[in-house]
Amino acid sequence: MNIKPKIIFLDAVGTLFGVRDSVGDAYAAIALEFGVEVVAREINRAFIQSFMAAPRMAFPEVAASEIPECEYQWWKAIAVQTFTKTNSIQKFQDFEQFFQRLYAYFAGADPWFVYQDVIPTLTNWQQQSIELGVISNFDSRIYPVLKALDLERFFTSFTISTEVGAAKPDVQIFQQGLAKYELSKNDSKNNHQIWHIGDSFIEDYQGAIAAGLNGFWLDRDRSNAHTVPEGKSIFSLRDLGLEK
Repeated sequence: MNIKPKIIFLDAVGTLFGVRDSVGDAYAAIALEFGVEVVAREINRAFIQSFMAAPRMAFPEVAASEIPECEYQWWKAIAVQTFTKTNSIQKFQDFEQFFQRLYAYFAGADPWFVYQDVIPTLTNWQQQSIELGVISNFDSRIYPVLKALDLERFFTSFTISTEVGAAKPDVQIFQQGLAKYELSKNDSKNNHQIWHIGDSFIEDYQGAIAAGLNGFWLDRDRSNAHTVPEGKSIFSLRDLGLEK
């Protein structure tokens, strides 16, 4: 840990910021605006099942102009599945109108919270002239979300799966992130100076390692669910020992 990195890439959801309460709470609250009452806990469980079963959010060989609609339809399919699983979709008079409201809601600050260690740590790293980038399996709403959460200012690059056409743990998304920086041959070989940090063991840690980056698994819940080399599992961004 005593070698200062030149670039640190970070995941977004679960790493920089998380969902307030739960997705189920947000879905239920907005459904109520449309006169539909559901149990948030049941919606959340159905959402997790639907999200986990969905294909990765990437649209290879899709024109850039078509990506926003693909993103919208990807999330709509999950919402339809979520409310179908809970036998509540038929309660909506206009599900499309509901989903438009829901989709727009998650493009702002209200559904999210920033983890306490994030802004102090990113400020510290930025002051040390470490380049910071985001690599995320997210859609184009990441841009207004990061701005609304006052996180945009820390980063010099943003690489998201829907724009790349490949999602973590695919090495392509990491390569696209790296391509946004001018790296010498020596830098490219010394991957211990190019870090990636994220909360998913498979998508972030294993994906980064496969792409030749120095990967760290951010285990915020302290689950200790996976065995990784010493120093590669952290509970907070502060655990990386880069304080000035």
